[in-house]
Amino acid sequence: MTTHSSFNKDLLVALAGLAILVAIPFFSPGRVALDFVIRLAAFGLFATSLNILVGYGGMVSFGHAMFFGGGAYAFGLLMQKGGASIPVAILGAVLFCAVLGFVIGSICVRLKEIYFSFLTLAFQMLIHSIIITWTSLTGGDQGLMGGIPRVWGSLNLADVQTLYWFSCVLGVVCLFLMRYILQSPFGYTLRMVRDNADRAQFLGINVWRVRLYAFILASCFASVGGVIMALFVSGAYPEFSYWTMSGEAVFMIMMGGLHTFIGPVVGAGLLMIFNDIITRTTEYHGLALGIIVLFFALGLKRGMTDFVVQIYQSLSRKGARP
Repeated sequence: MTTHSSFNKDLLVALAGLAILVAIPFFSPGRVALDFVIRLAAFGLFATSLNILVGYGGMVSFGHAMFFGGGAYAFGLLMQKGGASIPVAILGAVLFCAVLGFVIGSICVRLKEIYFSFLTLAFQMLIHSIIITWTSLTGGDQGLMGGIPRVWGSLNLADVQTLYWFSCVLGVVCLFLMRYILQSPFGYTLRMVRDNADRAQFLGINVWRVRLYAFILASCFASVGGVIMALFVSGAYPEFSYWTMSGEAVFMIMMGGLHTFIGPVVGAGLLMIFNDIITRTTEYHGLALGIIVLFFALGLKRGMTDFVVQIYQSLSRKGARP
């Protein structure tokens, strides 16, 4: 369970990480590094929120992008057509995805393994179809046109440096909250349900409720990733909620590692780097990326952080021997 010392340790790590990120523009003023970190904040939250289900809950979702895209569209529409301020629009996007997660999760978490996975995919395709066909509201396959207002008082998120700092703060805060939740009694209960649902139910735990709460939490944090991406591109597009986006989140977890908390963020960074390099060097994007994924799946047989942790533990055991 979460102790006072572990909370302080996680808080110090979060503050140190935030301090490093805030300092980056002073050493690398170009847009390349800033744009990369902004996208990393969005995709890192997206992948880490999915890992609440996959790594901690044992529920592999193939449709998590519906909350990433749903958060982007809800935020954009509240800003464009609702005239809401940035904080109100962010809160509205999170609440929208919380309700969406409750409705969809209430149905999906009753099923197990592959049935759960494909039902989430079915709902995701339904949401994507609604976005495509409801042209008067969403703009159809063209996405939200006209841009999103990104000024709130003295906060001008149209400025890339301001957006960078805003994304860093929002990303670190959300990661810290996820870490805190997963280290709480609820997080350990979720692990128990993952490892042995029958035993957890025998002990009096409502398995359906625990899984549903995890589904809603994952939905909310994924929506924040969508908000950051919507601010970055000043709009929202159907690709945000397409099944390939869900697949990329699974790849991020596979590459980074699902047994360490920071693994999905590392995987998001790796996938972004690989995508940027591959698109510049070859036209066979899918083939090259497939080979890289196979290397992680068949070569390392685990994510990067899981591999590093295993090596470290192995060396520590050898050093402890007399």
